[in-house]
Amino acid sequence: MHTIGAMVVSRYKVVVDAFASDIRAGRLPPGTRLPTHRQLAAGEGIALVTASRVYAELEAMGLVSGERGRGTFVRDIALAPGQGIDQQSAAADAIDLNFNYPSLPGQADLLRRALRELATSGDLDALLHYQPHRGRPQDRAAVARHLRLSGLAVSPDQVLIVNGSQHGLATTMMATLRSGDVVAADALTYPGFKVLAHTLRLELAPLPVTPGGPDLGALEQLCAQRPVRAIYAMPTLQNPLGWVMDAPDRARLVEIARRFGLLIVEDASYAYLVENPPAPLAALAPDITVYVSGLSKSVATGLRFGFVAAPAPLVSAIERAIRVTTWNTSALITAIACRWLDDGTVSRLEAEKRDDARTRQAIARQAFAGLPLVGHPSSYFVWLPLPEDARADRIAASLARQGISVSTAEPFATSAHLPQAIRLALGSAELGSLRTALTAVREVVDADPFG
Repeated sequence: MHTIGAMVVSRYKVVVDAFASDIRAGRLPPGTRLPTHRQLAAGEGIALVTASRVYAELEAMGLVSGERGRGTFVRDIALAPGQGIDQQSAAADAIDLNFNYPSLPGQADLLRRALRELATSGDLDALLHYQPHRGRPQDRAAVARHLRLSGLAVSPDQVLIVNGSQHGLATTMMATLRSGDVVAADALTYPGFKVLAHTLRLELAPLPVTPGGPDLGALEQLCAQRPVRAIYAMPTLQNPLGWVMDAPDRARLVEIARRFGLLIVEDASYAYLVENPPAPLAALAPDITVYVSGLSKSVATGLRFGFVAAPAPLVSAIERAIRVTTWNTSALITAIACRWLDDGTVSRLEAEKRDDARTRQAIARQAFAGLPLVGHPSSYFVWLPLPEDARADRIAASLARQGISVSTAEPFATSAHLPQAIRLALGSAELGSLRTALTAVREVVDADPFG
């Protein structure tokens, strides 16, 4: 222990402060591999458990990252911790390859026309009042008709209208799970769900990923060993890896869920980009699956309109969660969205965005020719694994200095293992800027001294 005046400072704290000072001053540059826990303990004359505590505190401060089997590395603190889609930190003039907000020419005109039509509809007074918590019957019927196009036949009574897919996930988890419940999820998954699970104090149990979906053998083993309550799944265009589970794997996942009593939460936010996919999990197991989607990606991110299709016994509980969180979805937004669902506007935009995504994927595959790019041919994102000794945070920081925002693997990872990779959102930049930005990404990756 060290005494400063009347204050006693532990040896472990002195070591933490020394490392923090060196990192912040640049004396330990980003990417530096720090001593092993045993080496640190021997060098500083502290116990091994204390050395582990030192690194744990530095990691909590966002100064280092520990990677199983590789060691502990200095983070680039020019990057905000997380560096992902859960925090839109890109500068206003940056090329955003971090967050997807795909838009097509003419969508603003669609909104102008819809607002004019609403203004003369004679139903405006109804839009000024509270709506039923889960939506008006006619609006829920419009969603049910739309879901049939996706291979999901549900009654309007099973539909709940929410403020976007994230709100749908939040109300579903609030209604069906309790603090401490174990939820299986892909080892790399949607960051918004990670944040939600943390907020609700749920325990995420990571499932190893394969090229075609989660490792279902690992799911079966997990359920045999632990009291897993639910599984969060993106079977059609998984974010960030872009897989589409085949029909046999979907059937097997449902069988495992039934055998172990799991609730399936199916996130279909990007499913519209896949033509003729296998049946949704909710169609295979409607009694144990909650299906969540919305129009943020298929129409516009500012259109906070989503929907949940739930088994009848869960509808009342999810409706209560809607009441607690937002009371009801905006009547004006709902009126516009349901009009577009019924007149074919949403279906047309989905088809046009599938074509747009294919174009962007082709650009990405040309830019990264020869590298192990992972992604679906009609997806708005790609996953780029980096060489074994590369550092994703260093590459992201270098790109940020060039005005290009990308995400590392950190916000997507649910396991202790943090792969060195970057996830690139292709749907926000205009095509010319996208080509320029992806070329710059390739140059930085190729030039990385540890690549």
